[in-house]
Amino acid sequence: MDHMSDDAEWLEADGMGGFVSGAAGLVRTRRYHALLLAQTSTGRYVLTNGIDAWVETATGRFPVSAQAYQPDVVFPLGRDHLTGFDAAPWPRWRFVGPDGTQVTQEILVSRATAETVLVWTADRPACPTVRPLLSGRDYHALHHFNDAFDMTTRRERGGLVWRPYPSVPATTARGNFTWEDAPEWFYRFTYAAERARGLDDGEDLASPGVFHFCLSTGPAVLVLRADAAGSDDPEALLAAESNRRARSVRDAAADAYLAAAPDRQTLIAGFPWFTDWGRDSFIALRGLLIARGRLREAAAILLAWAGHVSEGMLPNRFPDGGAAPEYNSADASLWFVVASHELIGAGIPAAEADTLRAACLAIVAGYAAGTRYGIRMDHADGLLQAGAPGVALTWMDAIVDGVPVTPRIGKPVELQALWVNALEIVGRMQGGERFLPAALRARESVLAGFPDPQTGGLIDVLDVDGVPGTRDATVRPNQVLAAGGLPFPVLTESLQLGVVAVVERALLTPLGLRTLDPAHPAYCPHYRGGPKERDSAYHQGTAWPWLLGPFVAAWLAGRGHASDARAEARTRFLPPLRAHLADAGLGHVSEVVDAEAPHTPGGCPFQAWSLGELIRIEAMLGVADGR
Repeated sequence: MDHMSDDAEWLEADGMGGFVSGAAGLVRTRRYHALLLAQTSTGRYVLTNGIDAWVETATGRFPVSAQAYQPDVVFPLGRDHLTGFDAAPWPRWRFVGPDGTQVTQEILVSRATAETVLVWTADRPACPTVRPLLSGRDYHALHHFNDAFDMTTRRERGGLVWRPYPSVPATTARGNFTWEDAPEWFYRFTYAAERARGLDDGEDLASPGVFHFCLSTGPAVLVLRADAAGSDDPEALLAAESNRRARSVRDAAADAYLAAAPDRQTLIAGFPWFTDWGRDSFIALRGLLIARGRLREAAAILLAWAGHVSEGMLPNRFPDGGAAPEYNSADASLWFVVASHELIGAGIPAAEADTLRAACLAIVAGYAAGTRYGIRMDHADGLLQAGAPGVALTWMDAIVDGVPVTPRIGKPVELQALWVNALEIVGRMQGGERFLPAALRARESVLAGFPDPQTGGLIDVLDVDGVPGTRDATVRPNQVLAAGGLPFPVLTESLQLGVVAVVERALLTPLGLRTLDPAHPAYCPHYRGGPKERDSAYHQGTAWPWLLGPFVAAWLAGRGHASDARAEARTRFLPPLRAHLADAGLGHVSEVVDAEAPHTPGGCPFQAWSLGELIRIEAMLGVADGR
């Protein structure tokens, strides 16, 4: 199938936090694969999980869909007629029937109306029959047969409407179809990706009837939407989406993470299961927005977050369902300062810049004075210490059975790099001049306390568990942020070269940096198994693509950003990442990959900061996407 895995996944985001996704090979492999998944004020809901579809021709009937059922049954066998798949500009499948009839099926989501549009065309008269498969459940859950499900089909809002449960949004269907009431339950769907993750994988879905189309007079069109105003012109939706995506493939992918929440503009950290996270947003928007010149959107996001500074901290997460923001990260606020500095430098209105500066000043002042979880400036050396038992405050935040896998209490190296930069950034602002001496002192303390003579790089944590003078010299990638990728240098040239050398020797893979030295006894070479096994491996070896951004920045800085260095980097670092764009989340970069070859992708197949850092790497190297 065009040299692409059947399990490769496509994504269509609606710009409001909802999305549509599936697999290139037709079979849904995740509970999150759906044709209508809507964001509401109380969370995300799967409304239309999928379809069964057949095409009637003059000589017979053949399927253009496929479902996996327990134990190991696939039906119908639409894959037998599948001859090709294209992911761009939106998912498009090509089928050939037994009599040679050529059928194309397309799925896209309009970002203007948050509607899913399905289109079928054929090279000769044919009649598609389409059965919708519905649930009406939270997107993290699974659905099972129950008598409460309402199969009633109502005709209103210019189409057909179903509301299976009173508490979930209604689903509206419009198009050039005729409808046949034929309610039926379908049992024991199975999702291979859920089973591989050690989770429940079985589901029952309901279908109220069948859509009938005729392709003799033009394309068959089906438009699905949740409780919201929609468009009455599907052709206009198609034209608008085609124009929007014509800019570049990378732009279209980057835009998928941009979303309008009810009270703010935001970035989705990853699909299918993340929402908006502070740390992820501030790292990701440097590439997804600032590097692409999308300054207005970047400003809207940072200004929205700026209103949530509390005791010097920004939330690291806005949970589903409108729950209270979670202030549990030591680095998210510092990444906000870095992102704000880069955005202000790129050029935004003075009033917006002043608001961001005020938030940055409040963050640094709050950290210096001391805030939650023991986060405070140590007046003995000017460094930032952080940590409390049972809490993981850095980006290495996995917790298993209530215990952080990598607690890193004390003075983690990347916090110091971010802290030096935050002090320098705020110290250059009017009203923040008092922090410039603190920036100099903190940098001197990094140079005095973090070099590791055994490796030539940096240790990972100083003053472990708050004990002065103790050192955790575990080789991890966090040191790379002190060597590159931030606005102001932290290390001497020789230390910078030393960090690049140790990271390249022990941690570099074609698709990311390992999170732990393979020589360490706790090293996990693969990210697989149930939740406990995966969380245990998450930062104990598993490689992360987003870390290639700061690594390439450090690698280039060590070579003086010379043109021949950029040329070498283009041939060395870009090809594997670009090849990966066709491997898991089509057009996107995965959250994680295995630490060892063949570096199998894992986690979210669509990760904001992973793609953002690829875009930043391309900008560093002076290349456009795809070239």
